[in-house]
Amino acid sequence: MTENLLTAVAPDGEEALALVEASEERGLLCTLFGRCRVVYDGRASSRLDPGDRLVVLKPDGTVLVHTDGGQQPVNWQPPGCTHEAAVEDGEFVVRSHRSSPSEELVVRFERLRHATAYDVTDPAELALTGTEEDLRQRILDDPELLEPGFEPRATERETPAGAVDIYGEDTDGNVVVVELKRRRVGPDAVSQLNRYVEALVRDLHAGTTVRGVLVAPSVTDTATQLLAERDLEFVSLTPAPDT
Repeated sequence: MTENLLTAVAPDGEEALALVEASEERGLLCTLFGRCRVVYDGRASSRLDPGDRLVVLKPDGTVLVHTDGGQQPVNWQPPGCTHEAAVEDGEFVVRSHRSSPSEELVVRFERLRHATAYDVTDPAELALTGTEEDLRQRILDDPELLEPGFEPRATERETPAGAVDIYGEDTDGNVVVVELKRRRVGPDAVSQLNRYVEALVRDLHAGTTVRGVLVAPSVTDTATQLLAERDLEFVSLTPAPDT
């Protein structure tokens, strides 16, 4: 064991508390695996009954709760949150607080199987390919990738709801609002596009038709349903041409 690598197999509450506190002091990333319950209260609320889960505490305040399925955590807190650990009634408890908006995520471990803290400082910068800017440029270079006759008129056009990625017109003279996403998207992207459309409907001349088009490699089933409900459209397109 080194100063920046701490590990404990089947730790009791006090051992786990000491490890988490040490990881906080040294700015280490901490992982906890065991049987736990999870409670979230904030803008909404959720409960997870006891189950085996992996909890990740990052030095920047991020908290991730992972199960055995999927790439996304089932619960999480963003950077900037504060962690507090304690032993309560024989259980090891981790609390994550966020002040604005007010949120709290509480993880109660009935049994810990493993706890580890690492120094994962990484000074390298991530080199990205296939960005949203690449996707934008594909459409500007070849507008018919969106649809025949589409004419881009502006990029980053401001609306009361934010900046539209691409603003243009179709062959019938209707306004077309294009929202670009480089990855598979869900309902949040649909809601964002809908806000732009509604803002422009209010902002432009009465009677102007405003179409909203979401451009991404793919969308979830829930997003597809929401697109239909809000009379919005989807075009499947990747940031770079398929090779």
